[in-house]
Amino acid sequence: MSEAVETMWKGRFIEAKREGRWEYVGRSRGIRAAVIVAVDDGHVLLVEQYRVPLKAPCIELPAGLIGDETAGEDIADAAARELEEETGYRATAIEELGEFASSPGMVSETFTLVRATGLEKVHDGGGTDEEDIIVHRVRLAEVPAFLERQRALGKKMDVKLLLLLGGGILRD
Repeated sequence: MSEAVETMWKGRFIEAKREGRWEYVGRSRGIRAAVIVAVDDGHVLLVEQYRVPLKAPCIELPAGLIGDETAGEDIADAAARELEEETGYRATAIEELGEFASSPGMVSETFTLVRATGLEKVHDGGGTDEEDIIVHRVRLAEVPAFLERQRALGKKMDVKLLLLLGGGILRD
């Protein structure tokens, strides 16, 4: 039997909630997120942007909110829009890979992971004016070394990058 959910604080994009003794945050207005694995000719597209909560730049897979501007927005449409806005690449196909949670102990948000294929560079990317995104096109075989160099520079790594490191982390 679940307990009543109390909204302790609500902002434009997130809400702090309490359910019994458990406190967590979640997205407001039912907004969801799409995270994009975009591989082009043996390279993966990564983005870098300063993240206020971390007080540091963070290397991430391209991602964005679904329905934050248009209610009822389709996952594939949102992912394609965000990929082009952030990286400057347009995809001919977006395939949904499943729904995942990145920090289920304190955040109710889940994201839909998608694969973008048939990529064509249409502009330099960089996101909106307030995002100031740097685009990295990294050869798949060089991802571990690239991320290690970025960490040495003090940059943070989004947990979703483990998707690209999985095999290397699990060595005996």
